Amino acid sequence: MMRDSARKVLEGIREEFKLSAADMNKMIRDFRREMDRGLRGRKSSLKMLPSYVTKPTGNEKGAFLAIDLGGTNLRVAEVELKGAGKEIAYRSKSFILKDKLISGSSGKFFDAIAEHLRRFIGRRDIGAGIPMKLGFTFSFPVRQDSLRSGRLICWTKGFSVKGVKGKDVVKLLEEALKRKGLGGIRVSALMNDTVGTLAARSYSDSSCEVGVVIGTGTNACYYDKRLGTIINIEWGNFNRMKRALYDRLLDENSGNPGEQLLEKSVSGMYLGEIVRLIICDLASRGYLFRRFSSTALIKKNVLKAEDISRMEEPGEKGLANADKVLRRYGMMNSTIGERSLVRQLCRIVSRRAARISSAGIIAVLKKIDPVFSRSHTVAIDGSVFEKHPNFAKEMRSGIKDVLGVRSEKVKIVLSKNGSALGAGVAAAISQSHSL
Repeated sequence: MMRDSARKVLEGIREEFKLSAADMNKMIRDFRREMDRGLRGRKSSLKMLPSYVTKPTGNEKGAFLAIDLGGTNLRVAEVELKGAGKEIAYRSKSFILKDKLISGSSGKFFDAIAEHLRRFIGRRDIGAGIPMKLGFTFSFPVRQDSLRSGRLICWTKGFSVKGVKGKDVVKLLEEALKRKGLGGIRVSALMNDTVGTLAARSYSDSSCEVGVVIGTGTNACYYDKRLGTIINIEWGNFNRMKRALYDRLLDENSGNPGEQLLEKSVSGMYLGEIVRLIICDLASRGYLFRRFSSTALIKKNVLKAEDISRMEEPGEKGLANADKVLRRYGMMNSTIGERSLVRQLCRIVSRRAARISSAGIIAVLKKIDPVFSRSHTVAIDGSVFEKHPNFAKEMRSGIKDVLGVRSEKVKIVLSKNGSALGAGVAAAISQSHSL
């Protein structure tokens, strides 16, 4: 059983991480203001970058190639669209980009991507045959000049490839394609993963105007009807939120203090680290693991988002998973009460992450449709949303807490593989516009 003193400390942490409906409404107002500032070119924590990708009509047809670079897991794909908003045919293959590539030279990095595409294509003579269009999902901050060009603003997610910052990533990829004998392939659309997620879902669902990714990182986009393009919000950098002591500790010890504050509260890259900081603090104060002797949990970033998801499985399964996770990090003799407390810490942190995401989505929807005069679909991709046992449910709960009956007009759906599918859809959109 949990000791009374530990229970009292847990309640204090719960209160510190609590995001009430009133807190969410304040965040929504601040988020809207930051959106407006960004759109007007004023100083804002939200970049509000035009993607030059518009919504599909659902009538686009044809076969297109796609490259999805969202992290160290590179995906190459072929996407076939049949028109009339029908289901998209899709085949893909994933490759792991090694550490030496993501910290090496520009030439070797893009050559490796082109080589993986060449292997995926196989024997087909695309290099010398009919030109084929490719959509390129590049999920790092870029400032786009057009649909098929964009300069890297900065690397994130542990990437540090030399000679890319400030350069046009489309040009760098096409040069590598030529070096690999794939000069017949033309990059016709550049986007990030949220834009791809929105494009993929809206191909068959015209009510979808918002795309979100909640995985290793997090971001969102929406279709701005007035501007005629999808706007990449780069919401991970939003900085006007209620923050806990452990958020500040994480931020101070990160590689980019003061930046990406929303992402540091929501994304899979950081959820485990927040929980680890709380566990180590409670252990050092004698509220957890009196036999605490693990050096593993003292190491930064060792606790992962998947660990949090496993420990939050319901009932006995979650308790058993908590025991396995803690044993893996050196806690060989935890009590049921200690495992229960750790599970509750995970729930507190992930619930807040879900409600922050909900507040961001509501802010974006209010930008599109202030009085919720129509129904809206929000397409979401990413491992945290997909695999965490409670995340989607908590997001829906947060939306209902703020919107009440109007929440019935908001549907959040998993758009699996949206970033790769959307790259193919965007390539198709570019073709239809050029006809």
